[in-house]
Amino acid sequence: MKRLFFLLILYLLISTKSFAHVGHYNNLNLLEYELFRNDKLIGYHKYEFERSGDNLTISSKIEFNITKLGVNIYKYIANSNEYYQNGRFIKFSANTLQNNKEKYANIEYKKDENKLIIDGSSFKGYANVNSIVGTWWNHEIIDAPSQISAVSGRIIYQNVTFLGKEKININGKVYNALHYNFSSSDKNLPKKKKLNTDIWYDEKSKIWLKASFDKMGYWEYRIKNYN
Repeated sequence: MKRLFFLLILYLLISTKSFAHVGHYNNLNLLEYELFRNDKLIGYHKYEFERSGDNLTISSKIEFNITKLGVNIYKYIANSNEYYQNGRFIKFSANTLQNNKEKYANIEYKKDENKLIIDGSSFKGYANVNSIVGTWWNHEIIDAPSQISAVSGRIIYQNVTFLGKEKININGKVYNALHYNFSSSDKNLPKKKKLNTDIWYDEKSKIWLKASFDKMGYWEYRIKNYN
């Protein structure tokens, strides 16, 4: 009986690990970011948190344009919805228009199988329940063995390295931040698919403050507003 009880507790700990940090954001209603490429403002990313009883819905919109000599050469628009119930991930859906190419990702938690099922433009199949949607706002992503692309549903197995505590200045406000690097654990991936992103979270609130990466230029997300 003691062994059965121990196994039950262990199962519950493992199966709920991915949802442990959502409670950090119980009072969060809005996150807004400015998106820069080579230090030029090109767009925005906004999250809105809506609660109804035990249900939490996070709606997200991102839009940016890259121009050259006043002409649009790259346009990106994405909308997504992320759903939680009693602090547990339930499902996610996203549609993306990437320079006139349509991509999508649908992810759903299957309770009876304790798995995530993915229907995406790049991958269809199952993922471990400890995987997390790569939307960055949730600090729990630092503990996940893999993240699922919010654009196409691709599973990205990751290494997360804590780079230390830093004070960072964004729009004249100084934050005490935790700095992490996320990289692909699969070294055989082509360079264009490899993950190599730096992320900063507020030390106390765990709010995502900033992101940076190099991909055909130097990109940064910088927090503009939250409440």
